Amino acid sequence: MAGHNDLGKKGEELARKYLIENEYLIKDINWRFKKNELDIIAEKNNLLVVVEVKTRAKDYFENPKDAVTRSKQKFIIKAAEAYIMEKDIKFETRFDIISITIEKNNTDIEHIIDAFQPSLL
Repeated sequence: MAGHNDLGKKGEELARKYLIENEYLIKDINWRFKKNELDIIAEKNNLLVVVEVKTRAKDYFENPKDAVTRSKQKFIIKAAEAYIMEKDIKFETRFDIISITIEKNNTDIEHIIDAFQPSLL
C-alpha cells in the first residue's frame, strides 16, 4: 500500500475515534456508491452527519480541508443521497469535514461542522 494510503487510513481511524469521543454514533465507514465513497456516516442529535476526512503530513503544501473542492462536494452529496434512499433515512443531513495534519508525534484535528450545503452547489 502506498504511503499516502496508509496516511489516509490512519486519518480515518483518528477521525472515527474523535467522533466517538464526541458522542457520535458511527453508522458506516467507507460506504461506496458507484465511484463515490463516503468516509464516515454518523448520527448525532437526530442528524445524519456525512463526514469527509482529509489527512496530510505537516510538510504537505495544502491544508487538508482545501482538498474538498466543489467538485468533490458534489460527489459526496450524490453518494449521500443514494445512502439516504437505500437506508430510508428520515433525519436531516449535515456535511462535515475533519481535517487532520500529522507531524511526527503531533496530530492536529480540525472538525468543520456544516462545512458545505447541497443547496449552494
